[in-house]
Amino acid sequence: MDVYDVAKVCHEVNKAYCESIGDMSQKSWFGAPEFARVSAVNGVKFHIANPKATPAESHIEWLREKISTGWVYGTEKDEIKKTHPCCVEYNLLPQYQRSKDYIFKQVVESLKGFVK
Repeated sequence: MDVYDVAKVCHEVNKAYCESIGDMSQKSWFGAPEFARVSAVNGVKFHIANPKATPAESHIEWLREKISTGWVYGTEKDEIKKTHPCCVEYNLLPQYQRSKDYIFKQVVESLKGFVK
């Protein structure tokens, strides 16, 4: 297993969580846009390098990446306009969005021992 494999699991778990809360917009790993796969890989690398990072710090890192690639806040996620409702400070996210950061961190924590 490598970082890419862990990122794939994180992505699919996130997709399943999103669907459980009624968000059917997430595509499976192989159908996801490149930026989404890169972001997941970067998130895994961040948590492996920073095992004590909090979910809030994970979001800050995600937000930095989004902003650096031209994304801005928008009420709807739009890959063309590069808008995303989660492009806000962590404390402004609703709990159901914060939960994604907890879940991502836990998946990495659970699988990082298998990374070669």
